[in-house]
Amino acid sequence: MEVDGGADHQEVGHAAAPRRIVDAHHHVWDTRLGHHPWLCEKPPIRFRYGDYSAIRRPYLPVDYRRDAAPIEIAASVYVETEWRDDDPAGEMDWVAEVRARYGLPSVAVAQAWLDRPDCAAALENHAARGFVRSVRHKPRANAAPGGPAGAMADAGWRRGFAHLAPLGLRFDLQTPWWHLGEARALADAFPSTPIVLNHTGLPADRSPEGIAGWRAAMTGLARAQNVAVKISGIGQLGKPWTADANREIVLTTIDLFGVDRSMFASNFPVDSLCGNFAEIFGGFAEIVADFSADEREALFSRNAIRIYDIGGGHA
Repeated sequence: MEVDGGADHQEVGHAAAPRRIVDAHHHVWDTRLGHHPWLCEKPPIRFRYGDYSAIRRPYLPVDYRRDAAPIEIAASVYVETEWRDDDPAGEMDWVAEVRARYGLPSVAVAQAWLDRPDCAAALENHAARGFVRSVRHKPRANAAPGGPAGAMADAGWRRGFAHLAPLGLRFDLQTPWWHLGEARALADAFPSTPIVLNHTGLPADRSPEGIAGWRAAMTGLARAQNVAVKISGIGQLGKPWTADANREIVLTTIDLFGVDRSMFASNFPVDSLCGNFAEIFGGFAEIVADFSADEREALFSRNAIRIYDIGGGHA
């Protein structure tokens, strides 16, 4: 599978958006199957973007491509969707069917429960599939800075994490920034396991104190060379997605991790609650307009191809 992720640009709205991208983080689902409690429960549960009612519907690759147009999706990374937690293999069975029907996603990040007794067998099942590149288990976390250590410090959780590298699996980490010190310790303890930080460390608090705490935590994590970052999920509750609102987050992240360890991603359809596809990618493009063409290609496509081995021998 050859992937040309060239990210030349076109005018979309008020900003130049890339013509082709490799989306490093998106979701698809079919709520009619009843496998997603968080999308199907009544009354709806409120999450960090508030009312999620607009995405409580089937969302398949045809919908995703329609949302992305006129941007072309050269390849994509599916990330687990909190499918019911007793059936992680079933989610990947469904993704295999979706890939065969629609040609997307290219590769997947599967659900895993690192602290469960069946962890090793579940990870072996994932690793045996040609399209699974990584797993995600959102570790237990505190609701705000302070408090006890999260799950990344648990011996049982780490025993599960130790299975990843021998199986050739990466780990997608989603945790708020106040747990990134624990993430740094995890990265140092398992230097052969690639870790991909999801959603830019969740910098929801944009107060001066919140930004300072987030920046300090990201600075420490970025020093671990086995960690990359996805710049995504940076919408704000009740506010439109704009380049001005997110410029500091994007440029600080790239400055800390470097161009070669940073990837732009949509987090669609979740981030459609904050902005449309062209607004978000046009905003990214506006923020990095002064970067070189090679740097922009790395951010919009090439890094995702390399980090997730898209088009590799087992795709």
